[in-house]
Formats: sequence, C-alpha cells, structure tokens
Amino acid sequence: MSARDRLADGLYGAGWSTVKKLPEPAAVRLGRTVADVAWKRRGAGVRRLESNYARVVPGAGPERLAALSRAGMRSYLRYWMESFRLPAWSRERIEGGFAPADLHHLTDGMAAGKGVILALPHLANWDLAGAWVTTKLGIPFTTVAERLKPETLFDRFVAYREGLGMEVLPHSGGSAFGTLARRLRDGGLVCLVADRDLSASGVEVDFFGETARMPAGPALLAQQTGALLLPVTLWYDDSPVMRGRVHPPVEVPGAGTRAEKTSAMTQALADAFATGIADHPEDWHMLQRLWLKDLDPAKAPGARERGAR
Repeated sequence: MSARDRLADGLYGAGWSTVKKLPEPAAVRLGRTVADVAWKRRGAGVRRLESNYARVVPGAGPERLAALSRAGMRSYLRYWMESFRLPAWSRERIEGGFAPADLHHLTDGMAAGKGVILALPHLANWDLAGAWVTTKLGIPFTTVAERLKPETLFDRFVAYREGLGMEVLPHSGGSAFGTLARRLRDGGLVCLVADRDLSASGVEVDFFGETARMPAGPALLAQQTGALLLPVTLWYDDSPVMRGRVHPPVEVPGAGTRAEKTSAMTQALADAFATGIADHPEDWHMLQRLWLKDLDPAKAPGARERGAR
C-alpha cells in the first residue's frame, strides 16, 4: 500500500471512529469549517463543481457560481458528517432524519411483488435514504459500490453500508448484474446511484442541454426482470431532516430494439434527475467531470476547426 493510500484509509478511519462520537452541533460546525476551508483553497474539486453548476444554472455569473460552490461544499461535508455518524444514530434519529414525498410509488411497487429499482443522482445523502428504507420501512435492499483503492478503504465502505442493512456488491467482477437481476425476480429492492458512467457501455443522454453518459444498468434490469424503475431525488433544507421525492415510474417502451428502449429509459431518468438538481443545485455533489465535452476535448465546440488549422 502506498503512502497516499495509507493516508486516505487513515483519514476515513479517523472520521468513522472520531466524528461519530461528537455531539451533533459540534459535528455540524466541524463540517462547515472543513467545507469553508476547502472552498477558499479553490482546489480542482471546487473548480469542477463550479463548472458543473454553470451548466445547471445557465447565465449565472461568477458571484452566483461562487456562492453555489460554497453552499455545495457545505452540503457535501454535511453528507460526510452524517455518514460518519450514521452507525451511531438511534433508530428514532434515522426514522426522523428523512421525509420523502410520493412514497406510494415505492410501497405500491414492492406490494406488487415484481421488484423495484430506485435510481438516484449524487444528491444530498443517499446513504441516509438507504438507512431510512431499511429501518423505517423494514425493506432490505441490494446496491453496488465502486471498488476503491486501497482495498482496506473499500472494505470500510462495504462494512459501513452493510451495517446500515444494505447488501453491497462490488461494481467490478462482472457478477453484480446477475445478482441484482435475481434479487429483483425474487421481488426485492435494488438501489443504484446512476448519474455518472465513464465506461464504454454508458448511454449518452441530453443533460442540461449537453451530452453526458449515464449507466445502462437500471434500464436493462427493468427490461430483463419486469421490475419497476423509479427515479429518486433528494435535498436538504434548513432543518436536520433531509427531504426527497420518489418520481413516477419510468416505463419500458412498447416498441424498439433493446438499445433503443435502454436509451429512451435512461434519458427519462436523466430528465427526472435534472428536475431535482435544477431545484437544489447546491446539493448535487458532482466534483468530477461528467459531460463528454469535459471528458474528451475533441468534442468541445470548435475543436474540429482548431484541429484543421
């Protein structure tokens, strides 16, 4: 393990062991302090966050984008402070920590017995939403986690999420899709964060007027298993309670090839995500490149002409 990997593992370990012991007001203050320090340093993540917000809030000037990125970093650190503390939260604290609207889409779907897929963007705290589902609703679910480096850090995340009642599958290895399909055919619940895909198998979608790539998995699982596909968006307000909405189902088109159906369904997910992100951009924790123009400079406006010159 490299020195950098040991440092990352140690910092996350310290977060889970130390932050969860703090009184909640102290944890909130610590999160805001760390967020403000990171924002003032204007590292690559903060600059990328502002660049992404510029797509979400077209016409926003430098002052508006700076205010958004500061609020975004505070929201991001709220996510981390809550996540570090979730294993120590009481059942009552978890049950009272999330208030989703239109929950009937989920409960009715589960009652139908055909399985449900919840697809979410990186909004607010998806781990808290998951803990609420397993605790308040008593519904276990399966999810997928990106295999992090070092391996010990990945193991920490798996143990953390399993401790909240989730079944966690590694994204790599090729067996996750089959396991997810089996859980859905058995009438189970699958939850997937689905607003960013850098693989060659991702589906291109129109997202805030530009092309991005999102994972095909949710749409393919719905087609293959007959499970209900529900977009979910989350946000924070000024209270300790996170808010959310379960959107209406994304239907499988009645005609077209599998690729065409997958494209249409993934675009419908992207549209639902965009609605939630546009309403609460500061809670979208996208500190990475997302749009293809950012990933591939050759796709940027004028790139072909510059190349010809």
